[in-house]
Amino acid sequence: MTVHRTTLHRIPAPAARRPLPVAGRHLRPADPLRSRFASDRGDVPGWVMITLMTAAIVVALWAVASDQIVAVFENAMAPFLQGL
Repeated sequence: MTVHRTTLHRIPAPAARRPLPVAGRHLRPADPLRSRFASDRGDVPGWVMITLMTAAIVVALWAVASDQIVAVFENAMAPFLQGL
């Protein structure tokens, strides 16, 4: 009886696990998740605007209702600070 050995052929790695190309070449996203995040790289001004608008809302609310905000906080913390 003769036993034949089969040769294992090297299967190429999936695109997501292949090494990245050399620096200076265009890096193509390997999967949809990477392409989703790669498309949002230029949205820094939008995030800055959202952050500044949120800070402005907080400052405006604090200016209008600072006494009420402090009173709500003190009433909420009173049960915990009774023993101090």
